[in-house]
Amino acid sequence: MLNLIKQQSFFFVIYMKLLFIKPSTNSDKKLMATFERDNGRTITTHFGSAGMMDFTKYSKQDKQLAKEKKDAYIARHKVNENWNDPTSAGALSRWVLWNLPTKEASIADFKKRFNL
Repeated sequence: MLNLIKQQSFFFVIYMKLLFIKPSTNSDKKLMATFERDNGRTITTHFGSAGMMDFTKYSKQDKQLAKEKKDAYIARHKVNENWNDPTSAGALSRWVLWNLPTKEASIADFKKRFNL
């Protein structure tokens, strides 16, 4: 798929697809995403702190608390994260763990958002 990634004031055209998102092999992280680039090379990104709560977990307990935690997460991370690069841990955390109430819905939205 075609992706436009903005870095500073330049746009790079990258063809890639999301192969899968599954539990991380790194014990410090929740999930890992593997992408395939147009040249056949793969990129694997581990993301989400293991043992920590996220929007998908908070949403199962208390909708109001989940919204407050999501807003706080976004405010805290928007300064330092690159949410425009789908292969970055920051973008994966934001759009998979802190987007919609379920991981399945968030992954579908992530694929659509980045044309994967």
